[in-house]
Amino acid sequence: MSSLKYLRGLILLPAVALLAGCDWVTMNPSGDIAVQQRDLVIVSTILMLLIIIPVIALTLFFAWRYRESNKEADYRPDWDHSSQLELLIWAAPLLIIIALGAITWISTHTLDPYRELKRIDQKRGLAPNSTPLVVEVVALDWKWLFIYPEQGIAMVNELAAPVDRPIQFKITASTVMNSFFVPALAGQIYAMPGMETKLYAVINKPGEFEGFSANYSGAGFSQMKFKFHGLAASGFDAWVQKAKASGNSLDRAGYIKLEQPSEAVPVQRYASVAPDLYDAILNRCVESGKMCIRDMVAIDRSGGLGKPSAYNLASTPATPGGKPARTYVAAMCSINDPADAFASTASRPN
Repeated sequence: MSSLKYLRGLILLPAVALLAGCDWVTMNPSGDIAVQQRDLVIVSTILMLLIIIPVIALTLFFAWRYRESNKEADYRPDWDHSSQLELLIWAAPLLIIIALGAITWISTHTLDPYRELKRIDQKRGLAPNSTPLVVEVVALDWKWLFIYPEQGIAMVNELAAPVDRPIQFKITASTVMNSFFVPALAGQIYAMPGMETKLYAVINKPGEFEGFSANYSGAGFSQMKFKFHGLAASGFDAWVQKAKASGNSLDRAGYIKLEQPSEAVPVQRYASVAPDLYDAILNRCVESGKMCIRDMVAIDRSGGLGKPSAYNLASTPATPGGKPARTYVAAMCSINDPADAFASTASRPN
């Protein structure tokens, strides 16, 4: 018997070693939103354990107390009901469900990712004149593009923000759905092509934190990681200047090249970025002559263009080892001479 117990101990050792390598960042985050989410998990777990622990304990107690070999236990074959026991069995879970429901209702609104921050942390409120740092996030295959419109820079697979300054993330994707996730900062938010999701967050401690995609998106998904740096104000300014010193520029043509699928992409810095690039990515009209989603919506709202719009198609050629040929709706007019574009569509047969 002793040798069997010794063997069981040896079997458990690898499991203990594996647990020692776990990263507990979710339970020890560095951003206020992630801290509130952690507290919500802890409170919910404790409330559920108030039922689970007594049930397990009583199950073990009854199994031991009323075992066949215990001749001293009461034997009541005619017992079938207890009002006190029924009240306890139903009242306790009901109260816990009510408590969980109230917590869920409050936290759903308080931790809404679209809701602007009201505080820096549990002890500090938000200054009345503070403005969030805007970061435009684009999920590519298989890398992350971060655009800083205020600073006029862009980064690939690297993100930074000043400590204790609110951050507003505007998130979209180029092709398939992805998920933007920095566990130390806040919960995951989905990135979808043609749509914009938002996340307000703040980092309260300096450091280097892991960021990645939490939604499978193809062959290079496992390499879709980046570093998030929490920096002091002076450190963030130096980080911005480092990007500006790169001398690289990101325009629409450069973005189309960057958009091509690639894996394990190193950090890339851009000293300048086209001011309308993110808007074009969001509206699916980076390519020259392609109609933007917002323009399609505006046309639809005004009643559409009827049959002529069916002929207004263009296509992009396939690239070797890259994207296949695609057909898309071309712009219905040009800024220089809109009358010519409409005349060309009107001349087509109805």
